[in-house]
Amino acid sequence: MTTADAPEPEISAASDKAPRTERGRKTLRKLLDAAALEFGEHGFHEASITGITRRAGTALGSFYTYFDSKDEIFRALVDDMSGKVREAAKKALEPPLPALDRERAALGAFLHFAREHKEIYRIIDECEFVDPAAFRAHYETTAARMTDRLKAGIASGELREDLGEAHAWAIMGMNVFLGLRYMVWSDEDNPDEMAELACSILREGIARPKGD
Repeated sequence: MTTADAPEPEISAASDKAPRTERGRKTLRKLLDAAALEFGEHGFHEASITGITRRAGTALGSFYTYFDSKDEIFRALVDDMSGKVREAAKKALEPPLPALDRERAALGAFLHFAREHKEIYRIIDECEFVDPAAFRAHYETTAARMTDRLKAGIASGELREDLGEAHAWAIMGMNVFLGLRYMVWSDEDNPDEMAELACSILREGIARPKGD
């Protein structure tokens, strides 16, 4: 997903700092993209507002046009990255697909995103301590979307009827660690092949077939 494809970040209306012009939206986009690099490289505590504005190529005053603090842009960044992941998966699921193919396509989109934006793992992990509520919301909303897909598969008769929220969390856990091991820690593995590997577990399980 390119910057142009990214959804416009949401800023609380209470802050009265949402950009009203195209130029303002572009500046905000630059700040959030720069923040992703700054936080991804240095972590929350070592990252600085001046580091963000330097990477963005904007004046320090531009930062305070949209954010009051480092904490505020960090929270906005978590929302923004969650939105990018959501939009990447949504785009991959646009053509109608069978239930298991939907899981493979959604995971493939996430793995491609993680390969291109390795910083997402550090940012989301640090969110647990910077903003625990946002950290929990990130995973709960992801699991909710997966649960909805499982329910749709049950309704269509493609998936077994006892699948529920816990199964969605189990699948999500597999997906998260596949991304960490094969997209963040390595550049050698193909995201689509890893998505198919995960889908094969969902499709076939790991038990040895009886009679073998």
